[in-house]
Amino acid sequence: MVPLSFGTAELLLRGDGAVYWPREDTLFVADLHLEKASFFAQHGQPLPPYDSRETLHRVERAVAETEARRVVTLGDNFHDPDGAARLEPAACDLLDSLTNEVEWIWVTGNHDASAHTDGAPAECGGEQFAEIEIGGVICRHEARAGETRSELSGHWHPKLDVTVRGRRIRRPCAVVARHEGYGPRMVLPAFGAFTGGMDAGHAAIRASLSPAETIEAACAVRDRLVRLPLWRAEERAA
Repeated sequence: MVPLSFGTAELLLRGDGAVYWPREDTLFVADLHLEKASFFAQHGQPLPPYDSRETLHRVERAVAETEARRVVTLGDNFHDPDGAARLEPAACDLLDSLTNEVEWIWVTGNHDASAHTDGAPAECGGEQFAEIEIGGVICRHEARAGETRSELSGHWHPKLDVTVRGRRIRRPCAVVARHEGYGPRMVLPAFGAFTGGMDAGHAAIRASLSPAETIEAACAVRDRLVRLPLWRAEERAA
């Protein structure tokens, strides 16, 4: 884990893409997309049905290593509204153990809700919110353009794909936006074992984080924080 200053908060960014906030004793993870493989299997693409188990084991490991007392998921918890019903027994038991061990908060995302279901059925444990404020930071699934308060979100699955000193770097990353006088904002990378990604510098991510003066990618690499600039406000006028 590496320290990452976030306004008045001192966060810890993990190599697996989770963020831990020691002051709030809270672990944040985004875009688990549980049961994505079984969703594709239902649509003619047979895939091993173990992605949920792997993802939940990763959450379990992060909870153990941080000793977090609370977990906040930042939406797209299941790949589709019926995903919870397809959980294999081992994954279901693991999720049940996690939601009983810590305070568990599901923030719902676009993949979770439908006209007929909520983001996570009651049998999964935990509490559900469209968004929630923790320690003065708004936690929601998708960054909201125009937001001036501190914000944590997911949705975009940001990834770095750059060449530095002749070496190509491809890895999930957080995207951090800052603006003097406003709260900082961060998009977390997808935490799920079976998730794709979008270029961290994509215009859609930048637009969702406006207004911003600077936007950078951040990731934990070998116990150090790697930060790469993605955009500066003055570039618009150049």
